[in-house]
Amino acid sequence: MIGSFTFENLPCRVVFGSGTLASARAEVERLGGKRALVLTTPQQEAQGKSLGTALGSLYAGIFPGATMHTPVEVTERALAAMKACEADCVVALGGGSTTGLGKALALRTGVNQLCIPTTYAGSEMTPILGQTENGLKTTVRDAAVLPETVIYDVDLTLTLPASLAATSGINAIAHAVEALYARDTNPVTSLMAEEGIRALACALPAIALENDDREARTEALYGAWLCGVCLGTVGMALHHKLCHTLGGTFDLPHAETHTIVLPHALAYNAPAVPDAMARISRAIGAADASQGLFDLAKRLGARLALRDIGMPESGIDKAADLAVTNAYWNPRPLERGAIRDLIARAWAGEPPVAIKAAA
Repeated sequence: MIGSFTFENLPCRVVFGSGTLASARAEVERLGGKRALVLTTPQQEAQGKSLGTALGSLYAGIFPGATMHTPVEVTERALAAMKACEADCVVALGGGSTTGLGKALALRTGVNQLCIPTTYAGSEMTPILGQTENGLKTTVRDAAVLPETVIYDVDLTLTLPASLAATSGINAIAHAVEALYARDTNPVTSLMAEEGIRALACALPAIALENDDREARTEALYGAWLCGVCLGTVGMALHHKLCHTLGGTFDLPHAETHTIVLPHALAYNAPAVPDAMARISRAIGAADASQGLFDLAKRLGARLALRDIGMPESGIDKAADLAVTNAYWNPRPLERGAIRDLIARAWAGEPPVAIKAAA
C-alpha cells in the first residue's frame, strides 16, 4: 500500500548523451549569459581553455583553482576573478570540487550556472553546497545553488581512470542508498534510487575490465544522474554526516571517504531499515547489502581503510564526538560508542558488521 508522501521535482534542465559538450554555447545563450567564467581544477585547466575557445565571444575567462571541500578562501579568489572579467554566469567543468565552487559563487552572486560533470559525483543535481572554513565543513541547502542546466557528455568520462570511476561511482551509490531510508523518502525517489544503484553496480566492474567501454560508461553516467537526483530530492543521514565530518576535519579525499564509510554506515542503520536493505541487496545482486558494497569496492580495487587515505588513528574519537553533535535525523538513534566502533572499523579497513543498539 502506498501511503502519503511529498515529492518535489527540482527545476534543472539536463542534456544527456555523447558529444553533448558541443551544445555548451547554445546552453549559455539559452540562460541569457553574455560573459561566462569557466571553472576548473588546476588539473583540468587545459580542458577548460578548450571549452572557452568553443564558447567564442561568450568566454570571459577561466578560474582553474577549484579544490575539494570548497574552501571559503578559494571562493573569495574566484569572486575576485568574476569581478575582474565582468562575468555574468559560470560554466563549471569537472567533478564535485568544481561543481561546488560554481554553487558557492551562485549562492553569493545569484549568477546562473551551466554544469558539465566529468565524474559521477552527482552534486550537480542538488541544491546542496558543502563549504569548509577553519577546518570545519558545513552544509547549506538552498535552491539558489542548484545549477540551471547540466550537460552530461559520456565522452568526457572515457578518460576518467578506472580507479577514480570506482570511487566516484560508489560515492554516487551512497546518495541513492541513503535516499531509500530518508525521513522524506517517497516511491518515486525510491524507484530512481534502486535503478541508480543497479546501473552503477553493473557498470563499474565492466569499466574496471575495459576502461573505454562506452556502453558501461553510458550506464554509469546514467546511474550517477539518477543518484544525484535522489540526493537533491530527499534528505540524507548518518553516512553523509560522517563523510562531511571526516572530509572537512582531516582533509580526506571526498569520493574515497564515501567509498570506505558507506558499507559501515549502512551496517549501522541496517536493523532499522530492512526494506531499504532488501532493495539495495537486489540492486547489487548480493545477499547482504553492506557486505555486498564492501565486496564491490574491494573488487574494484578501491582503498578500504581511512588510514590509507590520510586519517590519523588519533582522530577516531574526535570524529565520533563530531558525528553526534548538531542533531540530525537518522533512522537509528545516534549512539556515540557504536559510531566510534563504526569509524574504527572503517579506519582499519575491516569488513562491516551490524552493530546492535544499546539496550
